Amino acid sequence: MDKKDLTITGNNLALLTDLYELTMAASYFHHKMFAPATFSLFIRDYPPNRGYFVSAGLDDVLDFLESFSYSKEDIDFLQGRELFKQDFLDFLSHLCFTGEVRAIEEGRLFFKDEPVLEITAPIIEAQLVETYVINAINLQVSIATKASRCVHASEGRRLVDFSLRRTQGTDAGLKVARSSYLAGFAGTSNVMAGMKYGIPIFGTMAHSYITSFNEEIDAFRSYAETFPKNTVLLIDTYDTVSGAQKAAAVGREMLARGERLTGVRLDSGDMAALSKEVRAVLRGAGLGDVMIFASGGFDEYKIARAIEKAAEIDAFGVGTKMGVAADAPYTDMAYKLVKYNGQPVLKLSSGKKTLVDEKQVFRSRNEGKLTGDTIALRTERLGGEPMLRRVMGSGKRLEPPETLPGIRERFQKEFAMLDGRYKRLDNPAHLPIALSAGLRELQEQVIHQVKEKELGES
Repeated sequence: MDKKDLTITGNNLALLTDLYELTMAASYFHHKMFAPATFSLFIRDYPPNRGYFVSAGLDDVLDFLESFSYSKEDIDFLQGRELFKQDFLDFLSHLCFTGEVRAIEEGRLFFKDEPVLEITAPIIEAQLVETYVINAINLQVSIATKASRCVHASEGRRLVDFSLRRTQGTDAGLKVARSSYLAGFAGTSNVMAGMKYGIPIFGTMAHSYITSFNEEIDAFRSYAETFPKNTVLLIDTYDTVSGAQKAAAVGREMLARGERLTGVRLDSGDMAALSKEVRAVLRGAGLGDVMIFASGGFDEYKIARAIEKAAEIDAFGVGTKMGVAADAPYTDMAYKLVKYNGQPVLKLSSGKKTLVDEKQVFRSRNEGKLTGDTIALRTERLGGEPMLRRVMGSGKRLEPPETLPGIRERFQKEFAMLDGRYKRLDNPAHLPIALSAGLRELQEQVIHQVKEKELGES
């Protein structure tokens, strides 16, 4: 197929899957296995220095499930592999997702072993969507969690996503912008994300702009003339303090015209020390309220170090290390069958044991702080807030898509309830997570049954 004929869109993603999803589906089909199945999506353990996760990516999953179908081109491609029988391909050509989804809302916190999402549908449908669901949720949870750590480290200073040029592809760049904004960033440099998601966009200039002029101050004056209401000058091209002095001169010229220098940007060197020198220059010119913006290799750790050194930095551009979640670029996320045809099932593999049956998570609080979660059977009724909400039924959303500002506000409220010891950048404590009595009892019963049936143990 000529690649110019293949346009991947939100309505054309059914083949974005691993082959074994299709081979399993074909075998289910030929053995007439169409009973309902429930799969749980969860993370087995925390990456290093993580004490929580931020739910993100659900909106994409619901879009995908609502539009799930195989096009004629998809079927023709599969037919050409000479792997599948025609009756199965005919079945796929009319297949859509008809199941239900229960999920922890975007912007909420969740913890290891807790289902962030459960899908119940005829087993072929629930199996075929596995790869996309993991792909969409894993990336956005990783980024939102990383971004939230940067927000926590910044102690209220403004953060802007600068990661686009080094994210792992164009789709990742968009998802990073959305996930970081969800977790508290002020905006992004990514213009398309601004259009697609309504995220505020920010940008200044590159060093190439400065070096294209005969003198640095000429570049500053020209930029101020073009953008008199949004003049942020990059001052480290040659020497940061010298650049600050020239920026201050331009700032004074702007004041004389009734305009205002918005800010200066640092992009190299000892940011904490330089920011103090730059602030002194600006104050000396009567421009003490001009914003100092810093970029260049920042993540939560570098932000925290700068603040510990009393840096005079008002805002940070956070790029590569956040955009690829550099210190924890993936999670051990799994999508496992927990119930089929009315029967609870589990996996007993060493280190990868799963929890049986359809579940609910109940969250407890005390005096406005989270105190712990209990993973329970869906049929149980315990104290605390039930976290998994039914968001899709019969293959359709039950409510309109949420607004991104609304999700962002939800995150901010919940994050404020998480005690600081669980937010520590290094060696955070872990919120207590318990299993309900009903879940423990059923788990033990099914383990006993499996060992008796599969291993001959009595």
